[in-house]
Amino acid sequence: GRRRREAAEEEVEETPQEKKLRLAKQYLEELRQLGESRPAPVSRGAAPGAEPDPHALVLGSPVHILLFLQVHPPDPARIRVLRGHQLPVTCLVISPDDRFIFSASKDGSLIKCKWEVDSGKRLCVVPGAKKGTEERHMGHASHILCMAISSDGKYLATGDRNKLIMIWDAATCKRLHIFTGHRDAVSGLSFRKGTHQLYSASHDRCVKVWDVGENAYVDTLFGHQDIITGLDSLSRECCVTAGGRDGTVRLWKIPEESQLVFSGHQGSIDCIQLINEEHMVSGADDGSVALWGLTKKKPLVLARQAHGEQDAHGLQQPYWISAVAALRSSDLLATGSHSGSVKLWKCGEGFRKLEHLLDIPLVGFVNSLKFSAAGDFLVAGIGQEHRLGRWWRIKEAKNSICIIPLKQKTTASSPESPGSS
Repeated sequence: GRRRREAAEEEVEETPQEKKLRLAKQYLEELRQLGESRPAPVSRGAAPGAEPDPHALVLGSPVHILLFLQVHPPDPARIRVLRGHQLPVTCLVISPDDRFIFSASKDGSLIKCKWEVDSGKRLCVVPGAKKGTEERHMGHASHILCMAISSDGKYLATGDRNKLIMIWDAATCKRLHIFTGHRDAVSGLSFRKGTHQLYSASHDRCVKVWDVGENAYVDTLFGHQDIITGLDSLSRECCVTAGGRDGTVRLWKIPEESQLVFSGHQGSIDCIQLINEEHMVSGADDGSVALWGLTKKKPLVLARQAHGEQDAHGLQQPYWISAVAALRSSDLLATGSHSGSVKLWKCGEGFRKLEHLLDIPLVGFVNSLKFSAAGDFLVAGIGQEHRLGRWWRIKEAKNSICIIPLKQKTTASSPESPGSS
């Protein structure tokens, strides 16, 4: 009876509609497992006889299917380093077609997308401005902390320490609009997938909702007790945030103006990303990486000291987790710190295990990580300093963007061919 009570306490309160949806998904998953040996359906619009795209969610399918990956260690000689920022890279995004990378840094300049992935060429640079002159000049006048790109590749949003959000035409690098309203640094941005609705998070402890297509402010949500350090969203009308030293991760349900509170890390939660619509990953400065299910208040898995320990002034302290990334709707994760490597991880069945796969040597603070949509490369934003402060400086690090190729072997989950690739 005690165990049942404890399990019930861990469950997040559900509305009747949410319970019906969860039970329906559970039933459909059981049906899927029973019919696993059948050929996989092809996405609508695919050519007859074409192989199904493992990354595509089949239209009408109520549940995604995990993509189980075996990633081989990349050849260090094939890791490409793009140089151009004078100060530490703080954030980056990859265009939806995987052709371009947008990056930003503490120097205030925005190299807007126009790093071309294939050639490594820098296609566009937007120089920084002096504080108070942002209306007259194109660029930011302070550290850029976050950026996001819409799922159609039309809009790019950037947020800075000076409380401003700038909206750009991703194709031309032209600034379209400035959003004001936050009362402190803008630390997280995400477009809702399939829309031009933008979510922003700030050190002022609130989340704001914007309609970029209409250049309009929509709503403000309150709840965190400390600065918000990261934000992410997918297709649903909700977003998740990391609350720094308030020790919580929160799921914000925008239409209901409600929130679910999750706790489990011991330190400041500095980064977060959704893996799919039901699971997310977060990292903290206590060195832990957590996997969460959106129906549990506590982590499904908590990997402590994920990047090991360092000797700081004679004391053993864990390496901070400064960046996390997930290949959407798959079991592949990446984490970054200043430990000298990016680590790749595989999520176990039901997201209740976290298996370390391999290390990719990189010197410096890993301030941002992003997988390409196709999963064939990983991009890391490297700096001599952490994106949020100047606690340490790694002099031998290069302020740069690293493109890491990933060799993949997809293992079939069908019982007919357990060892095929």
